[in-house]
Amino acid sequence: TTRYLLAGSGTQTAGLIFGGDNAGYKNNTEKYNGTSWTSNPTGLNTARSGLGGAGTQTATLAFGGYTGTAYTAASESFNGSAWTNTPSMNTARSGVGNSSSGTQTAALSFGGEPVTAATESYNGTAWTSNPTGLATARANLAGAGTQTDALAFGGGTPGLSTATEEWTRSVTVPVAGSWSSGGAMNSGRYGMGAAGTQNATIAMGGSSPTVSTVENYNGTSWTSGTAMPAV
Repeated sequence: TTRYLLAGSGTQTAGLIFGGDNAGYKNNTEKYNGTSWTSNPTGLNTARSGLGGAGTQTATLAFGGYTGTAYTAASESFNGSAWTNTPSMNTARSGVGNSSSGTQTAALSFGGEPVTAATESYNGTAWTSNPTGLATARANLAGAGTQTDALAFGGGTPGLSTATEEWTRSVTVPVAGSWSSGGAMNSGRYGMGAAGTQNATIAMGGSSPTVSTVENYNGTSWTSGTAMPAV
């Protein structure tokens, strides 16, 4: 199903994609086995775009997004075959950043549209708002890392942002986390793809005119990588 502003989870050979927009908001869910895509018989309970995702192909969390009429706080879990509604986020929004290595029971969501700095963590039972949010409120940003050590970068404020922020959170106290400034990106953009850890992240593509740009983060600074081929 051709679409944009969808979410994904899993690995290169066991991936999952869901939601999105293309002449209508989608609930479509597809699995990747390293060779081909297969449509899952059942889709999201709430069709939407601009949502976040975390987990594996058989244990994924989907959250937030835009339904075509409103921003949503809806959250759902996937068990490899079907989606189940879970407790909603505290702040309805789309274009969220999230920890790309987060799990179904340990996810982190930050930023989003309407432009916000809100940060929330999920423990498998409920979403908890962190007392302090991003230093730079923004939407359609990218994220990497885990629920306890995450990276937030880029996005729209609504102007293009190069800001990078590092998240550190106590393992024992769910809301005892804070953001600190990291090295700025070389190219401000939104809508990027991202993967990796807080100290080894790759940012791919994004808003025109930087659609093929690739940058790598080493925990201190960003360097340019080999650009993606034009399609």
